[in-house]
Amino acid sequence: MNGAGVSLEIAGAALTLLPGRALWWAAERLLVASDLHLGKSERIARRGGALVPPYESADTLGRLAALVRAHAPAHVVCLGDSFDDLRAAEALGPADRDELAGLMAGRRWTWVQGNHDPGPTALGGTCAPELRLGGIALRHAAEPGEAGPEISGHYHPKAGPHGVRRPAFVTDGRRLILPAFGTYTGGLDAADPAIARLMGPGARAILTGPTQAALPLSACRRTAGGPPRRAVRGAARGPA
Repeated sequence: MNGAGVSLEIAGAALTLLPGRALWWAAERLLVASDLHLGKSERIARRGGALVPPYESADTLGRLAALVRAHAPAHVVCLGDSFDDLRAAEALGPADRDELAGLMAGRRWTWVQGNHDPGPTALGGTCAPELRLGGIALRHAAEPGEAGPEISGHYHPKAGPHGVRRPAFVTDGRRLILPAFGTYTGGLDAADPAIARLMGPGARAILTGPTQAALPLSACRRTAGGPPRRAVRGAARGPA
């Protein structure tokens, strides 16, 4: 493991789990990120929630731009819940729209549908319920009945030692669940049953950040006295 990411092979595809919470598939020149939740602060304010600084979309897009500059992908796939809801997509400010348009220019861009953003947007790119590349299914939420290899998001997994949690990838070598990319996204304990039941033997969580580390999924359970895990709306589905 190093600053360039963690290598992983799924169905013969050589993948790199980037410390910046995204996936790089070099042979396909494909960058994959999940759960950007752009416009979350606007959606919270619109629904009468607590006011939070409205800068998360700029931060999220800025981090995504850094990865695009570093890897020059031919194709970017956002694995669902790219916007906190469809009205948040419509309310995206001019500066964020310009940033997004610049990222999309000259490359293929696919918005995979999520539970927060089930319909297409007017921001360009292609909207699809899921993709299949190299025999691997790419979708928003893992399908328990999927027999083949799969890459998904949705659960916002977090893990780490001593009660300090970081966004994490979770994989058993056949399935891979990406961490949430969005700045204001919460997280679900990587060993929560909603995630663990999807994984086979040998599953592990791979922490993001400058010092990536792999932990057996069994070692990711919160210890007594640690902060409570994020509440799950609809336990079978994970984060809403």
